[in-house]
Amino acid sequence: MKKSYLTLLFIGFTAVFFAQESKETKEARESQEIKSTKYGIRTGFNISNLDFEPAPLFTNAHRNGFFFGGFVEFMLSNSVFLNTEIQWSAEGGKDEDLRANYINLPVQLRFALSNKLTIGAGPQISLKTWQDTDGFETFTFSGVGGLEYEIFADYFIDLRAVYGFSNILDDSVAPLEATQFMIQLGIGIKI
Repeated sequence: MKKSYLTLLFIGFTAVFFAQESKETKEARESQEIKSTKYGIRTGFNISNLDFEPAPLFTNAHRNGFFFGGFVEFMLSNSVFLNTEIQWSAEGGKDEDLRANYINLPVQLRFALSNKLTIGAGPQISLKTWQDTDGFETFTFSGVGGLEYEIFADYFIDLRAVYGFSNILDDSVAPLEATQFMIQLGIGIKI
């Protein structure tokens, strides 16, 4: 009976010992977590183009616009990051009837190729914000990929390509369908 109590007492102390975390260890772990998450802002220039099927009877020219937004970057390892972002973006075609502005939510899995160069890719969902634009779907789905180069500590430039997977036109303009291809040249800062 005494051995059972001693064994139980030993197991209890062992569990409590391993479950306890010293104050210094906890503070060090929390400060490391803070450093592994970065926030930032990003802005830049868009060039967007619509690809129609079947070919349209009107002139289709690209639209030059701009974007701005904020992001959160989570460090998954020393060279792998998860980047989530929310951005407002002027997109569509050059003609007034083909313009649409969106709130974009890209999520990229990013890999550090060196201390300054990062590559990433992932999905993007977009919500149309310009309600006067008839004929456009409210939600669209795209893929996004790009390169980021750190020009100096926490300041970077990047280049992204966004390819639309879904038809951005709604049923009111059927049988005409359109997908969007966009290039973004941006600059940002990590805080």
